[in-house]
Parts: sequence; C-alpha cells; structure tokens
Amino acid sequence: MRTTLNLEDDVLLAAQHVARRQRISLGRAVTELIRSGIAAGATAPSPLLSAPMIGRFALLPRRGAVVTVQQVRELMDREGI
Repeated sequence: MRTTLNLEDDVLLAAQHVARRQRISLGRAVTELIRSGIAAGATAPSPLLSAPMIGRFALLPRRGAVVTVQQVRELMDREGI
C-alpha cells in the first residue's frame, strides 16, 4: 500500500540506517520498525525516549569510557556507513 508519512528527522535517519544495514527498502524498514514497536507494546519504554536531548541527539548515561575517532571509524566500516 502506498502512503505519505511526515517523519521527524531522527526517525527518518534511523529508518534509513536500518534499510541500509539490512539491504531492504525504506518502506520495508519502516514497516518492520512499526511491527517491532507494536510487538514490544508500551510496557518497556526505550531509554532513548526518556533520555535528555540536545537537538536531535539523545544524551545517554556515561559509561566511564572514552569513544575514540578510530572506534567510530571501525563501527562505520562494520555498519557499511
């Protein structure tokens, strides 16, 4: 079924990331994300939904480790970004 959606920028970026990672269409990625959200129900809120935001980025709790540029590059290589 074809429809038009207005998505927030962060949601669109997340869906595009899922689509690229799984090598599926954006529509299919959105469908799968919605289905997984429905299956999860409202009992377990995402930590990202309750995390404080700066712009469109969620601030997660400190982990006591420094993330280096090299770690970011390795992750991007693994994810195909």
